[in-house]
Amino acid sequence: MTNRIRILSTSDLHGAIYPHSYVDGSPINHGLARIKTMIDELRDDNTILIDNGDTIEGSPLTFYHYLKHADKVCPISEIMGILDYDYINIGNHDFNYGIDTLNTHLEATNATCITNNVYDKNNESLGTTYLIHEVAGKKLAIFGLTTHFVPKWEKPENIEGLTFVDAFEAAKETLELIKKNETPDYIICVYHGGFEKDPAIGKAGETYTGENQAYKMLEELDGIDIMIAGHQHRAYCGTLFDTAYTEPAFDGQYLSCIDIDLDTNTITPRLLEVTACANEEIMEVAKEEENECQTWLDQSLGSTNVNLKIIDEFDARLNKAQLLTFLNRVQIDISGADISASALFLRATGFNKDITMRNIVSTYPFPNTLVVKRINGKILKEYLEKDMEFWDVKDGKIIINPLYDFPNPQHHNYDMLDGIEYEAKISNPLGSRIISLTRNGKTINDEDEFNIVLNNYRASGGGNFFMIKDAPTVREISNTMVDILANYIIKNKIIDFDEIHNIKISI
Repeated sequence: MTNRIRILSTSDLHGAIYPHSYVDGSPINHGLARIKTMIDELRDDNTILIDNGDTIEGSPLTFYHYLKHADKVCPISEIMGILDYDYINIGNHDFNYGIDTLNTHLEATNATCITNNVYDKNNESLGTTYLIHEVAGKKLAIFGLTTHFVPKWEKPENIEGLTFVDAFEAAKETLELIKKNETPDYIICVYHGGFEKDPAIGKAGETYTGENQAYKMLEELDGIDIMIAGHQHRAYCGTLFDTAYTEPAFDGQYLSCIDIDLDTNTITPRLLEVTACANEEIMEVAKEEENECQTWLDQSLGSTNVNLKIIDEFDARLNKAQLLTFLNRVQIDISGADISASALFLRATGFNKDITMRNIVSTYPFPNTLVVKRINGKILKEYLEKDMEFWDVKDGKIIINPLYDFPNPQHHNYDMLDGIEYEAKISNPLGSRIISLTRNGKTINDEDEFNIVLNNYRASGGGNFFMIKDAPTVREISNTMVDILANYIIKNKIIDFDEIHNIKISI
């Protein structure tokens, strides 16, 4: 056996098990079934296996499971138990189905939870403060953190009684405890949060809010030898401020592999593409629910006389595809709001003429619920000005603002609204791009008031829309958008409406 310690880790799996697309069945290089094969090849007695959270939410299979079989252990939790993970950190999406479901997941994996900055009502952390893992004659101090922004996004009932401590402050305190009480050879921080600056160039890739603090931790805190990051869905790997780091994208596209050479004390991080053949045993574990899910996805719910397909995502946002008009119509129908806002998610397919559940979950892949907020014209203008930061101008053409497009697409942070008419001039300075704003042809004044319906992520200020977060909440609708859309289509059977082109974006 080579004289080294190996740390394998996954992050942001989002329910990905099978190596195929749920849109069309085509093969995809991702998922735990392929990762199992790689782990079997890479693992030895000196190997530690860690998951960095956002595991049980995000795929049609896990969505179906919690819709139809929520009283049972989720297949991905069972599979993680089979893979014999040593440690698990909690991600923000792991709270999406409530604390009881999270606990069921953690118990099923039979791994030790290491999240130390989330406390329950008894002021006890959900995981260990830190632990010492002895391997190959060395002591590794390991601790886990999750982004403390969870309360900004999550439904209150899902995190009732929990307290989230600033991740940077928790890291600082934990490092002090380790140095005071232990003499580890290496310190490993497992953080379900990302790099607020590109670690390769030190340049900000986003507005600093505190949601992601990995760069700040490595720059200002001394002693972290290895940083396993996540949350942002970016692929990062390298060494920064003498700390080896990885962040393995999402859906199991990469397996993080960090080797510590005990002869040279060299730490080498790698991201390994998940291209191995899928493990048949793992696929068999989830086969029954997978087959049920596939049948469910192909159920016909109704039909449409309006073109609700998405062919070109850029054009669909720039010129507001009628799919967005439909989403907003549905949201207004169930909420009674005056205005509705919806985003087009990355790789959304839209609906075929014959609409199936597969169309819906491929277009709306998140378990978002709806919130109605009370706003005035002033807040609406602030909201739209923030919205228009998504666009930029280059060489006389409208483009997506690079900050929203690279290194991690944030296209979900561009909303399209119905119930109003508005025009934006992108060549204008930020904050003064909205040049016309009306409702039913009448100019909207600052003091005019409206009810607006949005998904719970945006209503909580997600995407830095803080003006919406601070607005009074009128009503919360607990049904997920997938349920709302399916019920609307079943009820109406045929979708038919006049196209609405109420947004004009120019240079």
